[in-house]
Amino acid sequence: MQEPTYSIGEAADLLGLSVPTLRLYEREGLILPIRRASRHRVYTEADLDRIRCLREMINHKKVSIAGVRTLLSMIPCWRIKPCPEEIRTECPAYEATDRPCWMVENKPWRCSRADCRACPVYAESSNCDNVKHLIAHGTTPPPHPD
Repeated sequence: MQEPTYSIGEAADLLGLSVPTLRLYEREGLILPIRRASRHRVYTEADLDRIRCLREMINHKKVSIAGVRTLLSMIPCWRIKPCPEEIRTECPAYEATDRPCWMVENKPWRCSRADCRACPVYAESSNCDNVKHLIAHGTTPPPHPD
């Protein structure tokens, strides 16, 4: 079964945001919507959850967009992936403090060929509750007991 998707207009309506705001979040590297062959953006439920998390940080925690980007850059992707030291030291994401790893250019071949939307670093940082754990421990959080 295919996951439901929403156009940028539908996503904006569901979230109570403007289309330009969603485009801004994409330009700032906070979200990575799916692009169809027609180049139209498509959003999944996971994308909507990520945007809700961003809105929580921006509106309720009073973190600027640049601050959110910096927080996401502090997630040690090399521990989560995991990357050997010889690759890590050559990777620009290892030293980047102004943007998360999925925004960094000239990554090693292994990462440059990967789909960042499927990467655990990007996926796990979609949940606000996970971000603090990811930064502090460099691992994906254990499953939450229901």
